[in-house]
Amino acid sequence: MRVLGVDPGLTRMGIGLVDGRLGAPLKMVAAGVIRTPVGAPIHERLLGIDVQIAEWFDEYEPDAVAVERMFAQEGVRTIMGTAQAAGVAMVAAARRGLPVALHTPSEVKAAVSGDGRAQKEQVAAMVVRILKLSEAPKPVDATDALALAICHVWRGGAADRIAEALEKRGLSAPSGSVPLHRVRGRGRGSGFR
Repeated sequence: MRVLGVDPGLTRMGIGLVDGRLGAPLKMVAAGVIRTPVGAPIHERLLGIDVQIAEWFDEYEPDAVAVERMFAQEGVRTIMGTAQAAGVAMVAAARRGLPVALHTPSEVKAAVSGDGRAQKEQVAAMVVRILKLSEAPKPVDATDALALAICHVWRGGAADRIAEALEKRGLSAPSGSVPLHRVRGRGRGSGFR
């Protein structure tokens, strides 16, 4: 499965694509950042995110999208812009019929490092190790997006296996579980953008 991880942000939105499946080595496909100008009106910034993320979807054709679930730990203004940017990413995925999963920062940290309270540096080091990279992608938003994609491959893959097993027995998956992923063609190119 190819997962597009999204670390939402209005000024900088981290994007990371990972290919893999549960129990197999993972591979980074691409990582980068979508940027919008700070002084532009909010509607223009959101449109800019929509246009840029559509380019990522078109080029890399992910099978699923993992977005960081936000908490109101920061100021209202910051959380509002971040939430709006996350919404744009989710709508872009929905337009393409892709499943979207939300993962909390502690879920991602626990999946990638084994510690739900890990520091950013620890998570970045594990992303480098898991994906066999020479260094963490810059800026950190891109590395965070890769961590989200890794988390989803590992956690989403387990949910898919459970759903498949239940389906074979004529049972349905529990409400709120991750849907089975549709395997699609692969995009062009790889590496950093």
